[in-house]
Amino acid sequence: MTTTNPFLIIGGKGKTGRRVVEQLDARGVPYRLASRSSEQRFDWYDESTWSPTVAGVDTAYLAPPVGPTGLAQAGRFIQQAAAEGLRRVVLLSGRGVGSPGRDFAVYQSSVELENSVRASGADWTIVRPAWFAQNFSEDFLFDYVLGGEIRVAAGDGGEAWIDTNDVGDVMAAALLDERHTGETYSLSGPRTLTLAEVAAVLSTVTGRQVKYVDLEPADFVAELVSYGQTVEDSEAVRDLFAVIRNHRSEYVSDGVQQVLGRAPRDFADWAREIAKTGVWSV
Repeated sequence: MTTTNPFLIIGGKGKTGRRVVEQLDARGVPYRLASRSSEQRFDWYDESTWSPTVAGVDTAYLAPPVGPTGLAQAGRFIQQAAAEGLRRVVLLSGRGVGSPGRDFAVYQSSVELENSVRASGADWTIVRPAWFAQNFSEDFLFDYVLGGEIRVAAGDGGEAWIDTNDVGDVMAAALLDERHTGETYSLSGPRTLTLAEVAAVLSTVTGRQVKYVDLEPADFVAELVSYGQTVEDSEAVRDLFAVIRNHRSEYVSDGVQQVLGRAPRDFADWAREIAKTGVWSV
């Protein structure tokens, strides 16, 4: 790291961003959080907040919003930020972006965002993690675990679920070491598991019955909308699960080993440790 300017952390309260912040705190590295509720207000959909947010910033961690519209806004933001002096960006993307068969709108938008980052003129590192294990303990799948049914449209496809702490460690390394400039890293856990296998692991560690209910994609969207999600965001989540459903995510990526020199954490080991915290005992 050669700059003394604070890092800009957009998405610092999210699953990955929060862990990046913990890493920076532990090292005494200055940073600036940017969100709609931060001291320096930032809103993806209010472009008047963009310039004040990047003023005096050298390097940014960027976790874009969900859905094609949000991803398009993120692309516009990085282009403007680079024109205004942002020198480096570390982008949170998704595993499989740019791969054959990822023809859904959310993947096309992710490709466009990655292309915007590469064409921005800023130095860049792109990190593409698999689905987060923490989705079952911190995000919308958490309620499904408590309810005893993981109701998604993933068929019998597998995913190499990754511990978000591993992702945060990789992100922090990319921010702090410019030798990662120009690299694209795909991250995953050490093995793939189907949703039925995930449910079995969670049943064992929680002591409660958790089963997987495979929904048809249209029914999945309808359920998400009934819970208050927008149609666009619901369809984006459907398309992400469609990659699993179509068996396009049944492989392991070595990005954690590449960056950190160690193996990623196994889903079952993660689940056992999380169960000890009592998060699923409510």
